[in-house]
Amino acid sequence: MSDLKITDLHVTVEDKEILKGLDLEVSKGQIHALMGPNGSGKSTLANTIMGHPAFEVTQGSITFQGEEVTEASPEERSRMGLFMAFQYPVAIPGVTVAKYLRMALNAHREERGEAEIKLKDFRTATEQAMELANIPKEFSSRYLNDGFSGGEKKRMEILQLAMLQPQLAVLDETDSGLDIDALRVVADGVNKVAGPEMGVLIITHYQRILHMVKPDQVHVMYDGRIEGEFSADAVDRQRIGMLMGGHLEMSE
Repeated sequence: MSDLKITDLHVTVEDKEILKGLDLEVSKGQIHALMGPNGSGKSTLANTIMGHPAFEVTQGSITFQGEEVTEASPEERSRMGLFMAFQYPVAIPGVTVAKYLRMALNAHREERGEAEIKLKDFRTATEQAMELANIPKEFSSRYLNDGFSGGEKKRMEILQLAMLQPQLAVLDETDSGLDIDALRVVADGVNKVAGPEMGVLIITHYQRILHMVKPDQVHVMYDGRIEGEFSADAVDRQRIGMLMGGHLEMSE
């Protein structure tokens, strides 16, 4: 059984149907890429997976680890092990990176019936995760995403991923707006963090990240539906471009 199973999903935003019968399955230990042009519904899918209240499910279901979560709150989904890295991470002035990470980590520990993490253990874990994500230690005292560059914000998403170790991570265009060096840092972080106990769904409309994070499967989305599924070899990349008729950005 797949850890995340989406069946016949129809989603409406402000009375406009965006997702039109989408099916998708992702399991732990797998990396999937979801490609599609702007407006195809990729970010709508990501937000719906996480339970954003602005996105109304009118038909279909979302099951996570065998449990129906279509009506679950974002907090419930997060505590169950779902994680989302945002395309545009929000700044939170007044809340340091360290404080935010510790609060998030303890919320997950509470869900598992564990005691709050000791400060010494938290510092050790944070330093290890920062080294993995190539983030300077002094970032821990900065306010979350406040004044951060685009690349720094995306690295912070990878840092959260490394700290929380979710069951399944949805990365919503985490490669958007990055130069090649920042993209390489983010891709390297994903490669290091992903493993047998974590599934990853990378949402993108660029092919370039697929050269750095090789997915087990590529799904092509267009007009609210999955139009094709392929392996990630070079031949299939050509087939993806042909399928989309030039709608995708296939730049290197």
